[in-house]
Amino acid sequence: MKRRSCLALPALLAARFAAAAADEAALLGITENLAPLNYLDAGRPQGFSVELLKRMAAGASLRLELQVLPWQRAMQVAETSPLSVLFSLTRTPEREAQFQWVGPIAPRRVLIYRLAKRTELSLPQLSELGERRIGVVRDSAADRLLQAAGLRPGVELEHGLDDATNVRKLLASRMEFVVLLDWAAAWAMRQHNLDYAALQPVMELDVARSYWYGLRPEADPALVKRLQAALDAMKRDGRYERLRQRYFR
Repeated sequence: MKRRSCLALPALLAARFAAAAADEAALLGITENLAPLNYLDAGRPQGFSVELLKRMAAGASLRLELQVLPWQRAMQVAETSPLSVLFSLTRTPEREAQFQWVGPIAPRRVLIYRLAKRTELSLPQLSELGERRIGVVRDSAADRLLQAAGLRPGVELEHGLDDATNVRKLLASRMEFVVLLDWAAAWAMRQHNLDYAALQPVMELDVARSYWYGLRPEADPALVKRLQAALDAMKRDGRYERLRQRYFR
């Protein structure tokens, strides 16, 4: 009995150390409702970026928890969680030093739309907006871009918590234009049993960037490398593309 106890002790200690390591490496994935990249469905986080991160965490042997919150709240929670992964995050020069980056997740093509039936509306350039309003998600990269161009919240800009809110306002004629990702626009129209052609693009706002995962600056660089390696492996062996085709066809 003593011999078996001695032999079992190293295995027991190894199991305890492994459990402790798993707890230490647990990630908190924090995201918003931005279908089909990430969204809440029946109380569960869903979407391309969500599934991708789950597979990356599994490939890196990391435990993962997920939360879907309004974007402003998501950023606040991420700032107070050392092992947070904020996504889907636009990588901009202003944000570069605020995160350690893993990605890219997917291209980002942001357009300004109007309802196709509103043929009297045009927008050759932002300076010609006049008294008309553009709907945009509060504190998003697009919001900051429009404000940097001189548009004012509550005047030219109509803020919403998410794309779904802004699309409802557009359909109710509470504003003339809305900022959406191209595939998110098609997704939003389907939720209202409308065709994507019900929207008409009037301007490209931002088509040069991509979406990324953002970890806190104090996160272990080795952890960042493990996640990046897991993503790179998925892209090399075709798993990334197969997953993408489920959402971007």
